[in-house]
Amino acid sequence: MRTVRDDDGRTFLLVKQSSESSLVRDPETGSERYLPNDALTVDDEASPLVTAAGAVPASVRRLLTATPDEQALGLLVELADRGPLAVRTLLEAYDLCESDLHGLLAECRAAGLIAEARVAGERGYDATETTREAVSLLRE
Repeated sequence: MRTVRDDDGRTFLLVKQSSESSLVRDPETGSERYLPNDALTVDDEASPLVTAAGAVPASVRRLLTATPDEQALGLLVELADRGPLAVRTLLEAYDLCESDLHGLLAECRAAGLIAEARVAGERGYDATETTREAVSLLRE
């Protein structure tokens, strides 16, 4: 499978090619259609798997690639639903030791999924808009 672009710059996955036309799949919709070969250009720089992943909204891709386990995902869901939350609240509410919590928070912050926040004068964290959007899309 290869990534191709049509004359308008739209990206497709090449499914099958004959002498005159090619069957291509739109990665966003999954629909397939035939296009003339002379209207397509192979994009050797774009991985077909990365092109296929483009069908998933960017916020969801970021959340999926940055969360190593269900605990990290749960932390993000909780911050999206209840945030912002103070670090003290997070330590009291969830069964994480301080170093594990801070490790998860650091990973999520580096991925742009949470941001520091002040909560009742204490240091805390809140979900970013990217995280809120991703959680909402995953729930649909």
